[in-house]
Amino acid sequence: MLVDVEAVEQSPLGSVLGRVRSQVGTVVALWKGDPADLGRQHYVEWTVDDDIAWLGNTWPASSAAPKLSDERDQIVFRGQLHLTEDGAAFLDVGAVSILFDLADPSPPQGADAMWVEVRVARDSVSLWPYDP
Repeated sequence: MLVDVEAVEQSPLGSVLGRVRSQVGTVVALWKGDPADLGRQHYVEWTVDDDIAWLGNTWPASSAAPKLSDERDQIVFRGQLHLTEDGAAFLDVGAVSILFDLADPSPPQGADAMWVEVRVARDSVSLWPYDP
């Protein structure tokens, strides 16, 4: 996903946070690139340490449109859920797929290709810049 790096700052806990804007929303997450990247565009890979837990942090979405947003200390991903045969999942958010593991309770039958919202702690989301 191509993002604009709008701000990079040190958190009180010592990690580096980056505020990034994409075509589907703006969020603040752990920045794994150079802190001097402020004002630049980068392709990033999203890493989420939290698992999908149906009706715990993941629910059917009220809208079928991709979205990224901040809500207090959480990041909200809205996208189309895809379940894999090996017990994992990925979420299509715009033009990017974000990998997730599944926790109990897992999504019900019929959830494959469903639009969902996943809410995870901000400090469980890392952005890794790369050159395509």
